[in-house]
Amino acid sequence: MTDIDLTSEAFNDHSFITRRYAYEGENVSPPLTWSGAPDDAAELLLMCEDPDAPSGTFAHWIVVGIDPHSDGVGAGQVPAGGTELVNGFGDQGWDGPHPPPGDKAHRYFFRLYALSEPCVLPDAPSADQVHRIIEKRQLASGTLVGLYQR
Repeated sequence: MTDIDLTSEAFNDHSFITRRYAYEGENVSPPLTWSGAPDDAAELLLMCEDPDAPSGTFAHWIVVGIDPHSDGVGAGQVPAGGTELVNGFGDQGWDGPHPPPGDKAHRYFFRLYALSEPCVLPDAPSADQVHRIIEKRQLASGTLVGLYQR
């Protein structure tokens, strides 16, 4: 499996995400840029998840059907061709970091997957469901980790 290079102009890998992108801030999705998706990918899938959430891994953003020839998404935008699913808060689209006050910094994993075939997910999948369903369809992936603390 090859690697996709996933970056953001808003934060570096393993650095803090600003309040603008947090739930209690402006709550807009951060800009992301990627490269290295295989030419034979049928679609890209983007997910942001918090594995440090008290109730288990929490999905903040799941976008399916992204154009495999796209190279990024602007702040507060939906990736080209993408469809946003319902997140762990019960909202469609992005809801930013919102760890419990006083918790140590939570890690927010932005993961981009190139898939060999279109992916059909439930309307409100858990992060674990996404991982199980796409496991055998992955051609390449990239990860960017942001931190947030309240």
